[in-house]
Amino acid sequence: MNRRTFVNTGILSVCSVPFLNLSAGASVPDQKPAWIVDWIKINEAQLPGFRALKVTDPNHRYFGGYTDHVEIPNPHTTSSFIAKACMLMACPESVYYQSADTLKEVEAAAAAMLKFQHTDGTIDLLATNFHSTPDTAFILENMIPAWQFLKKSQTKGAGQSLAYIQTFLKNAGEGLIRGGIHTPNHRWVVSAALVRLHALFPDKRYLNRIDQWLAEHIDIDPDGQYTEKSTNSYSPIVDRSLITLARGLSKPELLEPVLKNLEMTLYYVHPNGEVVTEASNRQDKGTIGNMFKYYYCYRYMALNKNNGRMAAMCRLIEQTSTPQELAGYLDYFLEDPTLWQPLPPDTPLPVNYVKAFPYSGLVRIRHGNWDTTLLSNNPGWLTFHKGNAVLQAMRVAASFFGKGQFQSEKIEQNGNKWVLKRHLEGPYYQPLDTDKISPDGDLDKMPRTLRKQSEIQELNTTVTITPTDNGVDVDLNITGTDGVPVSLELIFRPGGTFTGVTPHASQPHAYLFGGQNGSYTSGKDTIHFSSGRIEHKGVQLRGALPAMDAPTVYLTGFTPFKHTIRLS
Repeated sequence: MNRRTFVNTGILSVCSVPFLNLSAGASVPDQKPAWIVDWIKINEAQLPGFRALKVTDPNHRYFGGYTDHVEIPNPHTTSSFIAKACMLMACPESVYYQSADTLKEVEAAAAAMLKFQHTDGTIDLLATNFHSTPDTAFILENMIPAWQFLKKSQTKGAGQSLAYIQTFLKNAGEGLIRGGIHTPNHRWVVSAALVRLHALFPDKRYLNRIDQWLAEHIDIDPDGQYTEKSTNSYSPIVDRSLITLARGLSKPELLEPVLKNLEMTLYYVHPNGEVVTEASNRQDKGTIGNMFKYYYCYRYMALNKNNGRMAAMCRLIEQTSTPQELAGYLDYFLEDPTLWQPLPPDTPLPVNYVKAFPYSGLVRIRHGNWDTTLLSNNPGWLTFHKGNAVLQAMRVAASFFGKGQFQSEKIEQNGNKWVLKRHLEGPYYQPLDTDKISPDGDLDKMPRTLRKQSEIQELNTTVTITPTDNGVDVDLNITGTDGVPVSLELIFRPGGTFTGVTPHASQPHAYLFGGQNGSYTSGKDTIHFSSGRIEHKGVQLRGALPAMDAPTVYLTGFTPFKHTIRLS
């Protein structure tokens, strides 16, 4: 089915499982729309993939559980199977509806989950965290809906499975009301899990713990971004968690930071539907991802606020994501049938703008099918996207005392120009004054800060970016000490083809650009760059970051280095 139109198709039969009494007053369709049924079929096709991961040895401690790709039994894969299986067992459209065979596998997996669980109610994320409260909360994103789906399915003989899962949930609740967290988003993931537990098994202690976390306030800055700035991972998780809290606690004010974050994120979308990730503080920094993780949030807010821009973003996400990606959030849509309603009419999305986000150290410039991102405190201080042709980063370094990799602490606006700067010094050090010399000659007692400096060398780098009608001009001016080698990198996303450049004789993926015009083409999209400069072939300078494993164009020279490169 064409992703551009899948949410506008017809209506089929219902099997919804409302988790919380949160849809009062909202219009609920009588039957499930065809796109939801399509998602059910996608999940149905995925369930057999778990078979190869199942622990089948009856003597194994985790018999009935599931392993990861390195054959380690773990609660995450096991709970994923339980969640998907129980969800499908509750859907009349699925071949697994009320399946006795699937129930047997769920029962064995649920028993294994109790073996994964510690006496304090927590589980381990075996890659890094042990007795982990936050990872237990993430697991509950699978286990809570699994219990509810299975209960609503009225599958014959499900009592033992339900008892196992309920025991797991209540044990986990004990861990969540006591355990600590690591990162800011964990507070809201834990709180969202607790509010869902409270809806099933009311317990004042759950609400008290939520109040403790909420007392710290939501960590959103004036730009509309959360502390971790994690656009491809944790920001959508925070948004989903806050929506759950707003609904479960009847606190609509908790939707305001969600709306603010989603409004900001409209300006973080590349023309091909990918999201800007270079400003993240977490492991998704610089990763490639589209917006499918935000789909539930945008659809919820579009319908809740009758917001045309949220609706327009939903439709863009439908066009730029796969059905499999979107179907990964089917449980949210089965839990809340109000999301099946048609979206409101579009309000146009921003596609032509220059917008600064100072708290994130980022400037976004977009004009139709191209955009650029400027970044402070980042050695890859510029990206340029034109459709699917992507300049992943522009970097510049000088072999200046082993510290010449450029990055700027801030981005300053000067009219229509954006300026990044850095000043470096490379001093030498004189003999210590006699009163500062340690008698035992221990240099730890005679730090270099005690020595007078001399022959201080300087390196001043200024990068000025000026938007043009079809791209940007990047002016580099590196002055101070003369004769310092400089290397400028244009790092492209793999998969395209070059014109106007010459392969480096000894460096893989490296190309020299000494001519007037060059280009990089990916599919139907082409980035043009001009002009080149090659004064030496030292593309990897001492003190510079290692070359990336990506096709990279180099321009080289010596200070004073003044050069303009145009991207279009």
